[in-house]
Amino acid sequence: MKKTFILGICGGTGSGKTTLATTIHKRFAKSSILIPHDHYYRDQSHLTMEERVKTNYDHPDSLETSRMIDDITKLTQGKTVTIPTYDFTKHNRAKKTKTLSPAPLIIIEGILIFHEEALRNLMSLKVFVDVEEYIRLCRRIRRDVEERGRTLEMTTNQYLTLSGPMHHQFVEPSKKHADIIVPQGGYNKVAIESIVALIKERL
Repeated sequence: MKKTFILGICGGTGSGKTTLATTIHKRFAKSSILIPHDHYYRDQSHLTMEERVKTNYDHPDSLETSRMIDDITKLTQGKTVTIPTYDFTKHNRAKKTKTLSPAPLIIIEGILIFHEEALRNLMSLKVFVDVEEYIRLCRRIRRDVEERGRTLEMTTNQYLTLSGPMHHQFVEPSKKHADIIVPQGGYNKVAIESIVALIKERL
């Protein structure tokens, strides 16, 4: 029995890492599962909405990474797991969960997946999506306004006070752990084909 191939895709907010992860997931639709680190943001039911809004989602402490590591480990052992999901409009973990069955290819993505050594050590291939900050900010604003019910002022303020500083403190330094660095975001066709070829060699 072949060892599970675990692909980690990291990058700053708005870099296109989710696009890249989704594209590769579709290429291996019958043999892969995709697990966003975002699903593991901590439950905040004990906080008021006003307190939840102030959560620093770009800091490692906001995530229950230990549970993600445990879930991925169980999947590699052939066990089915139930993972949490997150509702960004309510700034809280959703009641809905997601059941995942083991697969030859596990794709994980998130801005902080390279920060935790124990999580990094599970990965067979580590990819960092590298995009200029002004492009990432524009994408972040559009996503938060269109998909997460935020205002332009809220999104801009959050980036300037939290996301930007956290990127330079935690995300950018983690790029050194990458095996492959992908410029131009999630639509880099040459990079996609190279990653797909590497995975096919191992599956």
